[in-house]
Amino acid sequence: MAKITRVGSASPPDGGWGWMIVAGCFLVTICTRAVTRCISIFFVEFQTYFAQDYSQTAWIHSIVDCMTMLCAPLGSVVSNHLSCQVGIMLGGLLASTGFILGSFATSLKHLYLTLGVLTGLGFALCYSPAIAMVGKYFSRRKALAYGIAMSGSGIGTFILAPVVQLLIEQFSWRGALLILGGFVLNLCVCGALMRPITLKEDRSGPENNRYHGTQREDCKQASPYSPQTKEWAQTCLCCSLQQEYGFLLMSDFVVLAISVLFMAYGCSPLFVYLVPYALSVGVSHHQAAFLMSILGVIDIVGNITFGWLTDRRCLKNYRYVCYLFAVALDGLCYLCLPMLQSFPLLVPFSCTFGYFDGAYVTLIPVVTAEIVGTTSLSSALGVVYFLHAVPYLVSPPIAGWLVDTTGSYTAAFLLCGFAMIFSSILLGFARIVKRMKRTQLRYLAKESDPKLPLWTNGSVAYSVARELDQKDEESMATAVPSCKLT
Repeated sequence: MAKITRVGSASPPDGGWGWMIVAGCFLVTICTRAVTRCISIFFVEFQTYFAQDYSQTAWIHSIVDCMTMLCAPLGSVVSNHLSCQVGIMLGGLLASTGFILGSFATSLKHLYLTLGVLTGLGFALCYSPAIAMVGKYFSRRKALAYGIAMSGSGIGTFILAPVVQLLIEQFSWRGALLILGGFVLNLCVCGALMRPITLKEDRSGPENNRYHGTQREDCKQASPYSPQTKEWAQTCLCCSLQQEYGFLLMSDFVVLAISVLFMAYGCSPLFVYLVPYALSVGVSHHQAAFLMSILGVIDIVGNITFGWLTDRRCLKNYRYVCYLFAVALDGLCYLCLPMLQSFPLLVPFSCTFGYFDGAYVTLIPVVTAEIVGTTSLSSALGVVYFLHAVPYLVSPPIAGWLVDTTGSYTAAFLLCGFAMIFSSILLGFARIVKRMKRTQLRYLAKESDPKLPLWTNGSVAYSVARELDQKDEESMATAVPSCKLT
């Protein structure tokens, strides 16, 4: 392969080729997240053709989502060690192969392996690297850039939902899957747009960069079988992992990770069961597909407007709170859904849920970047999306089991709603506790005498309060023990 030219920049350019990166990420979200949502339109077709119940059929959508998120760290590894371009192109080929092979399936198990595992793996190689690239090209207008890029999910759902329904009617579900297999090959085009960039913070790295460089030179001169070479190799690997995944020891990231598990559990079943639920209350097939289109187009409005609003000076410091607000309101929408049993009532639900779904999806990478910094953003997003995997895998089948057991969608929707509300409350409570501790330590520091010895309570409080004000990247560096050889 031709050598990839890597652009150097002291800081994110906030424009220029960055807008092409946004366009590429926009297309990636259409070909991955929008297409995944439209798999729910095949739900009734699969259930009828293979004569299976709700929970068995729901595994198809669950496995696609699970593989996309479970293998997100693999996408980050390929992007970091090869290139974002290679990873996305490879992912496009795998995803397309999964759809094409799925069109020849003779049982649900075949669809589990092709449309589920293979396509989900391909999407994983594309999704998180493309999102991380946007964060490298933008700083000041990061939320707006992410809003535009992530709106591809909504626009794609708006356009593809009626198109997929039409394809099923004209060519059957097999022909529709075959056509979608050709469509997702556009991921290879998206990958070609992802020009790598090296920022100043990427080049500077930790203080012992020269030390690591000396290590590499010594390793080249030493015998590959010598004990010294093995020792140096272990140290280099340790330091590399420290730099890429040191954020895992940050308390803020741990809390975010736990809340993501509950949020992911709640958000997934709606995209599987909105169409079947609408059909169960007497809505026609075309109206049910139109509800998905409405959800998609309002999702776009949430992506862009929330991204633009949180870039304003008055809200820029409250992105975390805006994220909590959006997740909680989606949970409240879930609690109201069992009472909405007609098309005119389901339309405003789709609008409200779609708007706040687009809002918090836009802010996930922004909030993550604020916690871990742009240098570790690709790896951190890989972990965040990895944490979506298990909830995405189990929540639709659990919801299907509840529907099969109770004969109603009420229990399934209420469980999802409470999960999202708990996710928001957990993050909010953790932020309040942290601010209370910071305020208390600052008060103790103000009351203490700076001339007291370091082991006294006053000076300790002053020291801790000062550490709490340090940047997240510095706290991450101090949290991970050094890998230097003694």
